[in-house]
Amino acid sequence: MRTRPIPGSSGRVRAVTRFGDPVLHTPCRPVTAFDDRLSRLVEDLFATMYAADGVGLAANQIGVDARVFVYDCPDDEDERHLGHVVNPALVAADDLAVRGPEGCLSLAGLEAGVERYDHAVVEGFDLTGAPVRVEGRGFFARCLQHECDHLDGTVYADHLTGLRRTRLLRRARRAPWQWRPA
Repeated sequence: MRTRPIPGSSGRVRAVTRFGDPVLHTPCRPVTAFDDRLSRLVEDLFATMYAADGVGLAANQIGVDARVFVYDCPDDEDERHLGHVVNPALVAADDLAVRGPEGCLSLAGLEAGVERYDHAVVEGFDLTGAPVRVEGRGFFARCLQHECDHLDGTVYADHLTGLRRTRLLRRARRAPWQWRPA
């Protein structure tokens, strides 16, 4: 029997910030207050992520300048990983570098092959300020690296070069949400 509320069930779905918005290209500020406001932010992140059918979401993707992300992501063995990290630091990214398809709620409907490490470790804090350590492999490792990148002001398109980048940016200009370069 479930004794905890479902993440996001009390949250408000917010608009997802789209590629090209400066908030996505600026490093986020560390969280200093572990209070009700932070709890509401995490609930809103979960609600927004679920509404958009995502597996991870960083605070700047809803326009909030705070180092927080949430995830509900399977690994390559289809084991579910669910949680949040406040003030995350990617402390290890190693093993094989694998190019795989990557998408982003801020680049809705677009995907490109991005090289990521097959193993990642993130350390940070939970809502109460207690230390957490999250380790992932495969797809979940990709998710952890992707969300940490967001909080550092990087989107997956920034990892692309040459023809891959050109193709993605061309598709972004044609996307229904109409990205326009600054």
